[in-house]
Amino acid sequence: MAEKKQINRREFLESCGILTGAAIISGATPFAASSLPAKDEKHRVEARWYEKQPHKKVKCKLCPRECVVDDRERGYCGVRENWNGVYYTLVHSRPCTYHIDPIEKKPLFHFLPGTIAYSLATVGCNVDCKFCQNWQISQIRPEQVDNLNLPPEKVVREARRAGAPTIAYTYTEPVVFSEYMLDTAAAGRKAGVKSVMISNGYIQAEPMTDLCQVLDAVKIDLKAITEKFYREVVAGELKPVLDTLVLLRKLKMWTEIVYLVVPTLNDSDAEFRNLARWIRTNLGKDVPLHFSRFYPQYKLQNLPPTPVKTLERAHDICQAEGLHYVYIGNVPGHRAESTYCPYCSEVLIRRRGYLILENRIVDGKCPNCQATIPGIWH
Repeated sequence: MAEKKQINRREFLESCGILTGAAIISGATPFAASSLPAKDEKHRVEARWYEKQPHKKVKCKLCPRECVVDDRERGYCGVRENWNGVYYTLVHSRPCTYHIDPIEKKPLFHFLPGTIAYSLATVGCNVDCKFCQNWQISQIRPEQVDNLNLPPEKVVREARRAGAPTIAYTYTEPVVFSEYMLDTAAAGRKAGVKSVMISNGYIQAEPMTDLCQVLDAVKIDLKAITEKFYREVVAGELKPVLDTLVLLRKLKMWTEIVYLVVPTLNDSDAEFRNLARWIRTNLGKDVPLHFSRFYPQYKLQNLPPTPVKTLERAHDICQAEGLHYVYIGNVPGHRAESTYCPYCSEVLIRRRGYLILENRIVDGKCPNCQATIPGIWH
């Protein structure tokens, strides 16, 4: 019996003749655009980062894909649409979900520990990770799900009502709803509410710079340290993500990094060592690095959960390379969930899962040796 070939959604649509040549070449989605229902028209807001092209085409300048999109078509992310030569975001003020989360869930360990974040997302993503845990909302279109009506000022009011000092843009990929994030973070800043972006970092320099004017912290999912992994598992590129991390450091934005360790795909000692050396050289020793445990999800259910010993090996290699704050995630109760002073080894923040059991940092310093511990503590 011939072996069945696994194909992805785009290949299936192409085989059915649904993909147009223009869509394949431009990187635009094979989803023919149509008018939103009348009740949703208020969410059609002109995109901020794009260039007009001849023949009513547009070039998106938000992420590195730079989709060239024909009239009545959408970009790869499925939430940005060309309508008569004007590019629109279809998800402004239109989140599909929101929750109140511990800030540690993002994870951000050096940012207001023990507080909560009003967390929201719209549908859409600009990559297609085979291990995505939120694929039900990241890989669909705005009209395929019930959405909320939450304009920026209302988000800020709801965050304050919940007692959340922070709004988190998370779950799917906030790059694709950058206009909404920008406006909400600006409204939050006026009201004394902070904003954090939980992102894949697959974004161009101009929009990232604009966002940093109103954001307070960014967590980047660095999926791997090889282009091969990004090409085969993420449907993206590594270099633009590294460029984003360097830009965030240049802009003095508080940044933490998560590296999901996927068995057999990005878990070699050489990769861990190269990762640590790149961070140390380009970002410095004090950027928190979280190694997260993989669990089978979405299109990648043939692999086992990451062995804890692999995570410990990654942790030890990166500490040996000189990184000061290396964590292990998705293993509740592990000692590497906690924060230690890199100079005197004192336990500074003791964690179990998302719970803070003890926080001994005083005015941003170790109470034992008075070393400054980088982060946003107040």
